[in-house]
Amino acid sequence: MADGWTPPAALEEFVRLDHDRAARRGYPEAVYCEGKTADQVRAIATAVGERETPTLFTRASAEHARAVLAELPDAHHAADARLLAWPPAPPEPSGGLVVVLAAGTSDLPVAREAQLTAAHLGRATELVVDVGVAGLHRVLARLELLRRARVVVVAAGMDGALPSVVAGLVSAPVVAVPTSVGYGAAFGGVAPLLSMLNSCSPGVAVVNIDNGYGAGHLAAQIAGPAPSS
Repeated sequence: MADGWTPPAALEEFVRLDHDRAARRGYPEAVYCEGKTADQVRAIATAVGERETPTLFTRASAEHARAVLAELPDAHHAADARLLAWPPAPPEPSGGLVVVLAAGTSDLPVAREAQLTAAHLGRATELVVDVGVAGLHRVLARLELLRRARVVVVAAGMDGALPSVVAGLVSAPVVAVPTSVGYGAAFGGVAPLLSMLNSCSPGVAVVNIDNGYGAGHLAAQIAGPAPSS
């Protein structure tokens, strides 16, 4: 390597990349960076570049991002979402619109992860910020956009009530993402998770706490183009 970096032991000793995922499923490989060392992530990025495998690097710290960019300097880095994408440009959008809502500014990193994931899986996306239930007029002001969506992703912490409200206003399915935002009794996202699981509005699917990637992926699948006959 030009900077004198020495890769760790054989890649197969700590990871087996799914280079065939895009061909098999139509969606890029994803690498969850949290818990991996920077050297491991850099070795993965090297293999991604060599095989030209479309890949999302999620939960990437600043150190992880530097490791990826050392091998894939043109990768798109969204520091706010802790996500890198390679190739940097998302594919041409197809299918339906994915609208992503962030209940509050504190929920924005998770919402951005969902939006970018859906975009790099080939969907048109719109991001709507700071529309939590403390001011319902803010949601109602975006009804026209919400009702154009094939699927709506809602990232919310605190009481986690926004997905139920949105699901009662639109015909599209809602993907709810509880976030670890809130005071002590929110229990790091468990309170909004339980609220969302107990939604009285039908058509709400719930992913794990802070799982913007999972929400964006599910939304992209729901909003995919109709299969050709």
